[in-house]
Amino acid sequence: MTEYEKQLESFIQNLRSADFYEAHEDLEVLWYKRRFEVCDEVKLLKGFINASVSFELYKKGKTEASQKVWNNYLKYRDLIECINSSHVEKYRLIRDEIERIKKSFIK
Repeated sequence: MTEYEKQLESFIQNLRSADFYEAHEDLEVLWYKRRFEVCDEVKLLKGFINASVSFELYKKGKTEASQKVWNNYLKYRDLIECINSSHVEKYRLIRDEIERIKKSFIK
């Protein structure tokens, strides 16, 4: 397993354990190295980071800020359908996990 794949796995595990700050940190490492690339895959990573930040804000009771950051995630979410990456299946799993968590917040 590559370091990139390990970071993606760690992100998923931190999402599942509701450790959203650490999840954010997992992807920040990957995104930061590529942040100047004009690439849909990099934007998708940024979207996933936004989702984890949104969840952390929600946990802290900052629902308005959480919604604003969630809207940033939504801007990038559908990029998964147009990227050419060996990680697309893992990204789909991440997207599905994010959507599951979001639904759990809506009571």
